[in-house]
Order: sequence, then structure tokens, then C-alpha cells
Amino acid sequence: MTTSALRVLLAEDHGLVRAGIRSLLKDIPGVEVVAEAGDGREALEKARSHPPDLVLMDIAMPGLNGLEAAARLSKECPHVHVILLSMYDNEEYVLRALRAGVSGYLLKDAATAELELAIRAVARGETYLSPSISKRVIDDYLSRVRPKEGPLERLTPRQREVLQLLAEGRSMKEVASLLNVSVKTVETHRAQLMDRLGVRDVPGLVRCAMRLGLIPPEGKPEFGLGS
Repeated sequence: MTTSALRVLLAEDHGLVRAGIRSLLKDIPGVEVVAEAGDGREALEKARSHPPDLVLMDIAMPGLNGLEAAARLSKECPHVHVILLSMYDNEEYVLRALRAGVSGYLLKDAATAELELAIRAVARGETYLSPSISKRVIDDYLSRVRPKEGPLERLTPRQREVLQLLAEGRSMKEVASLLNVSVKTVETHRAQLMDRLGVRDVPGLVRCAMRLGLIPPEGKPEFGLGS
């Protein structure tokens, strides 16, 4: 890390959680929060208007989740490091995060001191994973020299976006408005999704979205960093 302050963009959809993380960041020497965002789309916009060195990104955000936003950011701004914040340590989430090009994966129930450890490591160009993430997940990722294409990899970025929005309970009209496309286009995407994922209705799409990590499993809300 250079002598200048590390510019951080904080993306978290819960205001109180975001305020808590912001307070923790203020106590870390050499770190400056230059912008905040409440969802994945806003995070991408803020990354363009307030270029950061590092993005702290919640993994579960409405509209465009942290995994998808991180993947897009990795392509648009490859020099920007991303640390994902999540309460999930399961294999699918961690592997998707690493494939998306993130530099760190920090569990939200980690001790507050671990936040600084993760930031310092990533600033040095290292990859940081919370120690409590199972060794099995890390070993499995490292052994995959040529990962097999999963269900999500068979979908286009736009199809994944439509899948998340539909799984969040958005109407066809709402999805069309958010993506600035016609309702007919959204209907086409929905039909293609059902065909590629082998489901017959919207509840089936919701179950697929939860299983594939596009939205949090039911009954498992995100929480803030622990003390």
C-alpha cells in the first residue's frame, strides 16, 4: 500500500449495517471511505464516479447482488480490489466469489479486527479468505484447474439478472422497467431461463436462484459484523 489513503467504496443495502462498517473503517489508519452504495447497480455507478482502490461489497443486495456486481467490476475496473462481505461459508458462494475475481471473502460474524486484516492483505495484493471458511472449500477450488461449467455459467449476465429480479418477487413490468426493456423481452428471458434450468414455473426459478446463490436462502437474513 502506498503512503496515500486507501480509497474505499462501501456497498451494503442495510443502512444501519453500512453505518456500523463505516464507523469501523474510520478507525483504521490510512483508509478513507470515498463513496457508499445501497445496491449492486449503484456500486458500479459510484465506482465510475468515485474511483476506489478497494470495494467492500455485501454479497446479498437487491436488484443486482454482490457477486454479479463484483464480476462486472472486475471486467470494467480490473485494478480495483473487491472484498465480499457475507454470512455464508458454503462452497457455492465461495467458489463463485473467487471465479468472479474478488480479492477477499470476509464472513460477517468475524471479529471486527479481522476487517483490518482483510483490508491490509488485499491492499498488499494478496487474496484474503476468513480463516473459518473450511479447508475443504479452499482445497476444492485450488484443485479445479479447469472448472466444469455450472448452471449459472450457462446463463448470460442479463439472464442471471432477470433470474434474480424474478426470484426477488418483482413483477414482469417492474423487471422491464428496471432493465429498460419491454415486457415481451422479459417474458422471452423467463422462458429461456425455465428451459435452461429445467423448471416449469416461477417458484421453480426462485428455488434455483436460492440454490445457486443468487438470493439468500429463506429464513437466513444477513447480519452485521460481530464484535
